[in-house]
Parts: sequence; structure tokens; C-alpha cells
Amino acid sequence: MKLKKILFASIIASSAVLSTAHAKSSSLERANEKLVITFYQQLFGDKNLEAIDKYLSKDYIQHNPTVPDGRAPLKAAAKEWFSGAAKEKVDIVRSAVKDDTVFLHVRNKRPDGGINAVVDIFRVKNGKIVEHWDVIQDAPATSANAHPMF
Repeated sequence: MKLKKILFASIIASSAVLSTAHAKSSSLERANEKLVITFYQQLFGDKNLEAIDKYLSKDYIQHNPTVPDGRAPLKAAAKEWFSGAAKEKVDIVRSAVKDDTVFLHVRNKRPDGGINAVVDIFRVKNGKIVEHWDVIQDAPATSANAHPMF
């Protein structure tokens, strides 16, 4: 009987430890997701280049083949992209987070009026975005199936 009580207490204690670890992980994931969404709105919606210094690490890694690594090259590219563009609310259709990685699925309006489907992937470390990947696809006017891109 005493062994059963000890075993039961051990199971309860282990469950509590695992639940606490999961809650901390989930809390960090939510913080990472919020950080990335805030950055995305400030940079791409508000056209605020200062968001780059605020949210990106000094050794920021860029996987988009048209932009070199680092904050300065992204600022230069964004300055060109945003020339004459009005502020807008970014259209994040969905977001997801796994550990230190945040995924955004975005409906992006192009200057020519067309729409791009964008998936941006960010890795976060110590409260800063340290790495970025993106995949960009034109959203066609018609589709071969009834499933929308968004």
C-alpha cells in the first residue's frame, strides 16, 4: 500500500513538472509569435524602418536570395520597396509557432494591384529575430480547384 502511495505521488509530481515546462514553452512561443507579428506590422504595414533595429539581431541571417545578411541591407531594400507606398494594415491570414520558429501566411497586395501569397518564416532567439526565410507566389485570378490560397 505504501509503495502505491509513493508511486501515485511520483506520477502526480512528474505531471506537475511536465505541465509547468509545457506552459513555459508555450508562453515563450506566444511571446515569439507576438514579437514577429508586431515587427511585421511595423515594418511592412507602417513602413517603419526603425523596426529593423528594434526587432532584428545584429547578426541577422537572411535567406531571401535578393537581400544580403544583416540589418543594413534589409533597410536599404525596404527603403526601395516602400518608396511612395502608403501605410496599411498587413493581412496576416494565419500564423503558427513551433519552438523558436514563427510562420506567417500573408496576403500581400502588390503595387500593380495583384496579390501575392507569402509565407514568411522567422527564427527568434533571446527576444530578437535572428533568421528569416520567405516563399512568395503570385495568386492567380482563376484556379484549377475550388480551394482559395487564403
